[in-house]
Amino acid sequence: MTTMSTNTIAGQGTEGHDTAGKQPAVLRRTSSPRRSTARGRKARAAWILAAPFLALFLAFMLLPVVWSTLMSLTDTKSADLRTPLNVSFVGLDNYVRLFQDPQFFTALRNTAVFVLAALPLTLAAGLAAAIALDSGIRRFRAAFRVGFYLPVITSIVAVAVVWKTLLEPHTGLVNTVLAWFGIDGPAWLADTRFALPVMILMAVWRNLGTVMIIMLAGLQSVPHSLMEAAELDGAGPWQRFWRVTFPLLRPALLLTAVTTGIGYLQFFDEPFVMTDGGPLDSTLSATLYAYKQFGNGNYDIASAAGYVVFVLIIALTVLQFRVLRDKD
Repeated sequence: MTTMSTNTIAGQGTEGHDTAGKQPAVLRRTSSPRRSTARGRKARAAWILAAPFLALFLAFMLLPVVWSTLMSLTDTKSADLRTPLNVSFVGLDNYVRLFQDPQFFTALRNTAVFVLAALPLTLAAGLAAAIALDSGIRRFRAAFRVGFYLPVITSIVAVAVVWKTLLEPHTGLVNTVLAWFGIDGPAWLADTRFALPVMILMAVWRNLGTVMIIMLAGLQSVPHSLMEAAELDGAGPWQRFWRVTFPLLRPALLLTAVTTGIGYLQFFDEPFVMTDGGPLDSTLSATLYAYKQFGNGNYDIASAAGYVVFVLIIALTVLQFRVLRDKD
């Protein structure tokens, strides 16, 4: 009897142990479909919410990029829109023709001059304005911020029209003021010597507000303890700025240089509104050249010119990251 009871108790213990051991597995099997169903509902909800963006992205971003790439490698003209499958693949011939066009080289030269002149001037003017607002100007600081930033949020077309009106050779305000001092003002936008510099000046005036805001945020994030320590070590104002402040402004400087440089390489609105690329192609930019080719029905050349600008944007951005990135 002792043996029987022992075995019975052992069997009950074993059965209870097996039941207890199997219970989590049963619970896992019953709860797993619920979790997978919940994940499926979340995934479907996420795709439904993302569907409008995906539709817009495919229709207005991905499809145009793919189509323009194909056009740059074919002989697509405006007459081929009704029969797009009848075009012929020409490979890189459009790019060869593009670089054999002297007008395109003129457009590239004007764009390079615009970027190389306007970009450093914009960064320097924006940084100077930020330093003045951070330390030099105490009263009406908010008014100065609004005044510097107002051209940024103003339509570029409206700005270009106003500047064109101001620079009219006979009725413009600029030449009128110069005439008060006995100076015969030139035809600013009709003279090859002044048309592009005027647009550079306008671009610097219009975009320094963005640089100023970002640089001002960078200046205000510099710890005062570092400036006080440098001053106690005998560093002058210029040494404090160059050795302490400027290295800490590298991220802000890189951001503004990249965004401003990309915008300047796409230099289009100012010559389109003010000069239409003249006089004598002195303000013709690469993007305006592509636009004119597109308007003439040369979709293949226009697409190739657009991708040349794209490659230039990548090259400038990589160069800026190499020069301005944090060395640490």
